[in-house]
Order: sequence, then structure tokens, then C-alpha cells
Amino acid sequence: MGIGLSASFEVWDARFEKLIFGNVHVEKLWTGCRWAEGPAWFAAGRYLVWSDIPNDRMLRWDETDGSVSVFRQPAMNTNGHTVDLQGRLVSCEHRGRCVSRTEHDGSRSVLVSHFEGKRLNSPNDVVVKSDGTIWFSDPSYGIDSEYEGDAAPNEQGAQRVYRLDPASGALRAVASDFVQPNGLAFSPDESLLYIVDTGATHVPNGPHHVRRFGVNADGTLSGGEVFATCGAGLYDGLRIDVKGNLWLSAGDGVHCHAPDGTLLGKIRIPETVANVCFGGAKLNRLFICGTTSLYAVYLNTRGARPRG
Repeated sequence: MGIGLSASFEVWDARFEKLIFGNVHVEKLWTGCRWAEGPAWFAAGRYLVWSDIPNDRMLRWDETDGSVSVFRQPAMNTNGHTVDLQGRLVSCEHRGRCVSRTEHDGSRSVLVSHFEGKRLNSPNDVVVKSDGTIWFSDPSYGIDSEYEGDAAPNEQGAQRVYRLDPASGALRAVASDFVQPNGLAFSPDESLLYIVDTGATHVPNGPHHVRRFGVNADGTLSGGEVFATCGAGLYDGLRIDVKGNLWLSAGDGVHCHAPDGTLLGKIRIPETVANVCFGGAKLNRLFICGTTSLYAVYLNTRGARPRG
């Protein structure tokens, strides 16, 4: 139990009180998904795109009037999304077993689908660095069953994190010692990369934590110590604010960890949370994908963005 409670928050450390508003509450914006995932904010259009993986569709929430519509269906069982430096949607496709990009004219381009001549597993979450490189996780969830993709053999024989240079097409495995790599996010200065391992879904007493890596100038990673372990289900997706705090999805809501690893507090959500992103005009609104629903809450901080 936290040291303090409000209608929407649990305060575990006094520092959390400076990140929230006592008179602000979580809003449920929409419900009707089977498994909501991968929110991405488009500032120019004032809308949010997210995935409903088992229903093989992407949905769009419009900030101007609160309406929700189908953005794309079928959608290749997309999972995580992000927006690149040119404002294009970058998506992880379970069924496509690739990372794709939606161009400005609405067409879909496959950025990468193979590593060393073998098909990827099922790209899961993705972030773009300020140099334009695309970093993504590739667990096996989309090929494990027919529910989130197409059941298929694991050609890679491993679950990794990759770095893609879209200019050259060069793909590099940057982390291979994961059971099931999942959500990932850079620190505000991009010197650190946080990567979640949800391996407990496949291995008894397996990992349910987030690890922290140093990002080297040549695009390689170093370190990889466990930063925080989830005490309520599994950490999944995450995003980081301008102060370096981590906002991690969990079984009981969203957990906020300080850069020193301390659990500062929680946003209480009545469903298991899969992923989050910052949005709104000031990037101070956290959008939250619960199992069946899309939620949002205003915070006293803003989301970090690539430095490019």
C-alpha cells in the first residue's frame, strides 16, 4: 500500500506528489477492445492511434470531438507504434512479422522483415532515436498462437532487440539475452535505453522486470542491469518524461519510477495496462491502453521527445 491515496493515484514517495494533481482524475475515453495496445500521438492532427490486436484493427481517437473510428482494418495484428521524425507512423506487425511505416500518402512500406535471411518473430514495441534509427523488440507472442497473429515456427531461435537504420537498411541485433523483450524507451538525453522483459509469460518464475542499458556512440549497448521489478503482474510498455521518470504499464495500472529506480507512485486503472504514451498540445496528458479501454490523465510533467 502506498503512503498516500487519492481517487486515481497511489503515492509511494513524496516526489510523486509533484508529478500529479490532486484534483485531476483518470478519464475513460472509450471502451470496446479485446486487447488495447501501442498508443501513438499525432500532434499535427490532434489524434491518437492505437491497436486492438486480436480484433486486427487500429483505432483512432480524435481530440477535437472525442470520437473514435477505425483507422485501419485489417491491420496485420499490429502491436506497438511510434511516430518518426517526419511525422510518419511506424508500426510493429505481428502477422506481417515486420516493422512497417505509413507514408504521408497513406501507403504502407515494409522497413524490415528479416534478420540474417530468416523471418523476424513478431515485432512488438518500437521507438525512434533522434538520429532517425528505429529500435524495436522482437518477442514471439505473435507467432505463439492464432490469437495475436499467425502461429508459426520461430525461425530466429531467439528473441532480441534490434536497431534499424532506415537510410541504409542495415539491421543490427543490439540485445540478445532476453526471454521475451517487450517495451522500450530512451532516457531524455538518449544516453540510456530501458527494455522490459516479460519472460514470465513463457518461463516459470521468469523475468518480469525492466533493464537499463548504456547507449554507446556506435549504436551498441552496454550494461543491462535490472532497473526495477514489477510487483503487480508484468511491466509491458513504457514511456519516459522530461525529468527521466519512467511510466510503466502493469497489472494494476501505471507505475512511475524515478531515474534512481524508486517506485514513486501508481496511477490506478481497473484493467491490466499494456502500454502508454504522452500526448496533447503540451505532451502532459498520459494516454493509457487498458485491456478493453482507452484512458487518459493529465500530469504535472511532459513526455520526452527525440532531440532531433
